[in-house]
Amino acid sequence: MIRPLIVLLLTLLSALPASANPALEAVIARNLDQIEKPSRRTVEPLVAEIAATGPEGLALLSAWANRSLGVSDNGRLLIVEGDSATDAVTGQPVPGADLTMLRPNSGVRGVIDSALVAGEISSPDPARRASALASIARDGTAAHLAALRGAPPEADPTLAQQRERATNLLAIRFDTDPAARVAAINGLAGDVGLDFRAALNPLLATTRIAAPAEPQANIVRELTVGDSDFPKEAAIALLTTQGVLQPRLTPADQRNALAANIVNGTVSGIPVADLSDPAARDRAYEALEAAGTVPPAATDAEADAALAANRFFETYAEPNPDVTDAARAAQVRAQVRLAAMTGIDLGLDALSLASIYFLAAIGLAITFGVMRVINMAHGEFIMMGAYTGYVVQTLIPNRTLSLVAALPLAFVVTFGAGVILYRLVIRHLARRPLETLLATFGVSIALQQLAKNIFGTQARPLTAPAWLEGAITINDVISISSIRVAIFVLALLFLGLFLFIMKRTRLGLEVRAVTQNPGMAASMGINPDRIAMMTFGLGSGIAGIAGVAIGLFAQVTSELGQQYIVQSFMTVVVGGVGNIWGTLAGAGLIGILSKVIESFNPSNTLAAQTFMILFIIIFIQFRPRGIIPQRGRAAEA
Repeated sequence: MIRPLIVLLLTLLSALPASANPALEAVIARNLDQIEKPSRRTVEPLVAEIAATGPEGLALLSAWANRSLGVSDNGRLLIVEGDSATDAVTGQPVPGADLTMLRPNSGVRGVIDSALVAGEISSPDPARRASALASIARDGTAAHLAALRGAPPEADPTLAQQRERATNLLAIRFDTDPAARVAAINGLAGDVGLDFRAALNPLLATTRIAAPAEPQANIVRELTVGDSDFPKEAAIALLTTQGVLQPRLTPADQRNALAANIVNGTVSGIPVADLSDPAARDRAYEALEAAGTVPPAATDAEADAALAANRFFETYAEPNPDVTDAARAAQVRAQVRLAAMTGIDLGLDALSLASIYFLAAIGLAITFGVMRVINMAHGEFIMMGAYTGYVVQTLIPNRTLSLVAALPLAFVVTFGAGVILYRLVIRHLARRPLETLLATFGVSIALQQLAKNIFGTQARPLTAPAWLEGAITINDVISISSIRVAIFVLALLFLGLFLFIMKRTRLGLEVRAVTQNPGMAASMGINPDRIAMMTFGLGSGIAGIAGVAIGLFAQVTSELGQQYIVQSFMTVVVGGVGNIWGTLAGAGLIGILSKVIESFNPSNTLAAQTFMILFIIIFIQFRPRGIIPQRGRAAEA
């Protein structure tokens, strides 16, 4: 008899809802009305109390913020997921419940989100802790500061560093202890992050005040009326703003007010004929003031008296001088470090631009420097290389494989085009530079039109692989795109390849021989025409590879080459005709010069190019043979 009763009792008990979190259940019971109708101004303590009850409380807050929390007829809070509902306290499913869904406003959801982020700081999952730190960095609050300080020690070194930085930033903004704020500022000494500089700005914000004696405030300096940064008009305006002085009356305003109140030839009993005297005008206006006819206004004498009776100060909005001293010192350090890093970033940009110019000009350095051929179609070989990369990418969807295939194919295509151009045009115009220039210019126009006929006038995409997307970021100031780094590496590779060909191969030996003395080279069995053809083809092929690289970040159009032909010629001429090291030096000079000029007016790149060309014209007047001129018999050829 007893055993069946025990079984029945256990069955009944199992049917009752289990209280998995008594603390959460107690909080809900006390605050159900506020949960159903929350207010942004009063909900913060309740949210903090729910968050402190553990994972169940955090799950309830998450559902509340996502508007997936409902209340049943019997006052139970249920978390709704799709067509099912579970008890927020016990986690038990509640089928067929009749719910009223809770719809907190955006202000309440913001408070809940802050509490959720604070709770995630102590999560055992590093990814969730990292996400919480990122959220705090975007929009931290005083509650987050308490959560960061109360969280257990962080084991991950990277997250520990991020957490320490976030704690210092929040302490600067929200801590009430001046010593803690000073320690936080000093803890970020040398930091140039935008968020740190933004946190310092409110501490160093100033305001101007007027007072009969020195006020009890954090004074920056005492102002002298009449200085260039504090003229008399500014002092009077400050007195007026503080209510010390009535708005000042201008002579025109006074004259208009008196004219509007002339009655029987007088103004407040003063004849109009007497109003030519400034003192009489002041008496008349004061009488009108006393009668309430015109608004009160300060006269010049009253303004001078108020200026004499008051001192003027510039004060910090932050009342504690220790905090402002630390903030000012940190700001100076940050500005010095920021200037240095800006210079480094500018140098990286210049180096990146120089590598692009060098890659575009290295082929021209071979044809123009070695063969003395002015090839105005060099830019179109760059364009052909870029279009080759585009065609390969349309055939091979994998971006990495298409890039690997496009580089050698672009070399082959443009090498062949260069050989054809040499055989059909260049060889027949040897030692006739003007005719060569005109002929290659015509070829340039023809190639542009051919590209328009084949590919159209719209820009074609040449997309970089995923591993070349984005940028290498060191901090908020210094960063460089991955594509620019890849182009820099490619430029170094081609520099090494060119030096190897010229110094270590038979072709290089023959090219140098033909360059220095074509007649003697021919007498030694070298075919100058074949060497010239190979040299022209090599320069054209390198231009094609440069086109693939440039097309990864520039728009691939038929005019792509024209954007680099001028810089390529300037690079070769400034560096020194016929000298690869001169080409490298010329690219560096033009890249640095371009970026330095652009830094003064980043929005006007045309002005930067104009000044750069003027500089180069002046430079050539003093060094007509370039930075590193060719020497020996090659220079005399």
